Amino acid sequence: MRRWATPLLLVLLISSSAQAQPSGELRWGGDAEGGAPFVEADPANPARVVGFEVEVAQLLADGLGRRPRFVQVGFTSLDAAAARGDFDIGLSGVEDSLARRSRLAVTIPYYEFREILTVRAADAARFRTLADLSGRRVATLGATLAYDLLLAVEKDHGVVPVTYEDDVHPYSDLALGRVDAVLLDDVLATRGVRRNPGLVNQPAAVGVGHYVGILAPQNAALRDQVNDILRRAMVDGRLEAIFRRWEMWNDDQPALYSRITSGGDATPVVASTAASSSTWDAAARYLPALLKAAGISLLLSALSMALAVLLGAAIATGRVYGPRPVEVGLTAWVELIRGTPLLLQLFVIYFGLATVVQLPAFLAALLGLGINYAAYESEIYRGALQAVPAGQLEAASVLGFSRMQTLRLVRAPQALRLALAPMTNDFVALLKDSSLVSVITVVELTKQTSIFAANIGSWVLPGVMCAVMYLAMSLPLARFARRLEKGWPR
Repeated sequence: MRRWATPLLLVLLISSSAQAQPSGELRWGGDAEGGAPFVEADPANPARVVGFEVEVAQLLADGLGRRPRFVQVGFTSLDAAAARGDFDIGLSGVEDSLARRSRLAVTIPYYEFREILTVRAADAARFRTLADLSGRRVATLGATLAYDLLLAVEKDHGVVPVTYEDDVHPYSDLALGRVDAVLLDDVLATRGVRRNPGLVNQPAAVGVGHYVGILAPQNAALRDQVNDILRRAMVDGRLEAIFRRWEMWNDDQPALYSRITSGGDATPVVASTAASSSTWDAAARYLPALLKAAGISLLLSALSMALAVLLGAAIATGRVYGPRPVEVGLTAWVELIRGTPLLLQLFVIYFGLATVVQLPAFLAALLGLGINYAAYESEIYRGALQAVPAGQLEAASVLGFSRMQTLRLVRAPQALRLALAPMTNDFVALLKDSSLVSVITVVELTKQTSIFAANIGSWVLPGVMCAVMYLAMSLPLARFARRLEKGWPR
């Protein structure tokens, strides 16, 4: 033990010394998947990133006498990563909110945006405000100011929020008619309309927000330095020059900069309820939504498993009893499904086939999960069918049973007993894999939990609640399957 003590002590001393010394880099976190004008891979050189946030990071690094270094972090994980200290500052279109201020060191706002509605050009006259969209589906991003605004009017106007993982598909789905409007900030809305000529932005602002930088709570001193740099850049025009280069400068910014440089601040328009109440109060409010999402997960999993069982049995039977061309074709199909990610299959079914057939999100999720698991179920059933002793099949033939009678009366019942345990395991796995369908706008249990966690700034209680609900759904199923398996021989 002593042989390892000295090297380990040296490693710890070196590590702590390195952390204590000022870094020559400004590590800034962002999500390059967000795209222009925020952060995106440079089309001319994908090894580097470009965007107005990249230039803001360079401005801050210059002011601190450091070199900027980009750290890729998923947008929904920026808050948690900032709190962990994975980077020095997060810059990726991060919106100001009271909840964020309560748990992180937040910079002064450096850009003001407006939340606006985007609709199809044909609907521009009748869908001008959220009140006009009563009972309609309105797309947005989860855990954003726009999402908070939709929740605030959901009960009053009956608007149905539809959350997406990115800001591209809300506008493409609006063009296809899957949703009736999109509510996001004007920076994203301008880009969405540019990509989809059949859409228009309504001029009236639904809300006003601001982009800020986020740092770990213990980095308040660095936050204050950043604020000083931003104020000086507001006065000398460097920030204005950045936003003009990216065609984002407008009449709202001078008023914001005047308030900031005169000693004022910009208070978030919509305050998250998590900032003004305890975590337990937030949990009580979110519990009905979590229970509803758990019901969606369970229903989707049950229907998908039923489809997987039917398709899997048909595929296995075809591979065992079918002619050679059928066997080869089905084998190729199984390998194709098993060899590609479920996430990709969901994207293809929902988004890729949209120009041919526009499937509802729930149906697309059902088909995606059912088809994917059918490939795995077919392998289980094929193995179980082939595990039935050959002597029993020969005896059935001697007794004059046809092939179908042998399958139905001799082979299938024994194969089902052998396949029951792995089938149960697959159902539990499918229940957990149903969390992937959130990418095609189905708000199941894990997605609702992530929204809950983002709004209160912690995964501890939401994670525990989510785990308890998954266990409550999966454990009774496993127990029932074990009892059925034990009683099957009788």
